[in-house]
Amino acid sequence: MVQSALTKTLFTGVIAGVVGGGAILYGQQGVQLLQNQNQKVSTTATNTKTIAKNATATSAYNKVSDAVVSVLNFTNSSQGSYQESSEGSGVIYKKTDGSAFIVTNNHVITGAAKIQVMLHSGKKVTATLVGKDAMTDLAVLKIDGTDVTTTAQFGDSSKITVGENVLAIGSPLGSEYASSVTQGIISAKKRLVETTSENGQNYGGSTVIQTDAAINPGNSGGPLINFAGQVIGINSMKLSTSSSGTSVEGMGFAIPSDQVVDIVNKLVKNGKVTRPAIGISLINLSEVTASEQKSTLKISDSVTGGVVVMNLTNNGPADKAGLKKYDVIVGINGKKVSSQADLREELYKNSLGDTITLTYYHQDTKKTVKVKLTQKLAS
Repeated sequence: MVQSALTKTLFTGVIAGVVGGGAILYGQQGVQLLQNQNQKVSTTATNTKTIAKNATATSAYNKVSDAVVSVLNFTNSSQGSYQESSEGSGVIYKKTDGSAFIVTNNHVITGAAKIQVMLHSGKKVTATLVGKDAMTDLAVLKIDGTDVTTTAQFGDSSKITVGENVLAIGSPLGSEYASSVTQGIISAKKRLVETTSENGQNYGGSTVIQTDAAINPGNSGGPLINFAGQVIGINSMKLSTSSSGTSVEGMGFAIPSDQVVDIVNKLVKNGKVTRPAIGISLINLSEVTASEQKSTLKISDSVTGGVVVMNLTNNGPADKAGLKKYDVIVGINGKKVSSQADLREELYKNSLGDTITLTYYHQDTKKTVKVKLTQKLAS
């Protein structure tokens, strides 16, 4: 039944979260923003057709390796000193005004009393947390840029192709194996993977790139690069066992670079990310049987993808716009919506106060409505 599928839906008012952690965690209090906080990084469009024919794993690695770092998380010990708690990876993506900026995973620096970065040269420097976002599992660090010689370039993750060669670079099992590289392919451009926070709370699916390049503990926060030497994703997690307990190999996931660029720019500017919500809980239309689509949703056979509205926040943006339970959203701002991932990806490009256009079916009638984003995503 449609109602039984509701158990797979998030709480009212929240479009499913992304990789790791809670809904939103703001950057630490008192974080110093950059003097040139409006200087943004961007992606560069490159696809398999424009990557040089003579590009190799070695040439790609050489372009990026000096920008890949180990990130060391230190906590307070009972003796009042610092002790290393965990290690991960990161990549230097910008250098300006004497400082260098590193993107890593939020879970790499969670709980840190002190953060240290080990450069490719082996030199260790202290890092300052600029901002973090648990929903996307991303964080930005700042270090002194004196010894930084290389910064990585972001590629356009919307241009990647399934089967394209990629490399994962990082510090598997810690800085002892820093700058390790593994090779694989893009297994899927866009996956919605269920994730849970450290305390076991489920915050919904993560929109990620799937790859079979080996990703191990310590690789978190390191770059996934194409053969042009561009960062197309930030490695975040791997699937080692299925829900049935079956052992799994070759299923790693990376946060797409287009999403990374958007988040790091917001973190550098504001130290936090504030997201709009439309005030609904939902499920993918694909989770509803054909018979229930006819009897309960009352949509035509021509509707093959979309998301089903299951509940609405009373007096929320979608409720005010006139959407009803069991309506099927098929488009946002003129872009097709086939799944929650599509809706969330486009929704989060907007800000509070913006007005979006939703296309949806109320039973067998196709409608379009303007929705003003006045509700902030619950934190």
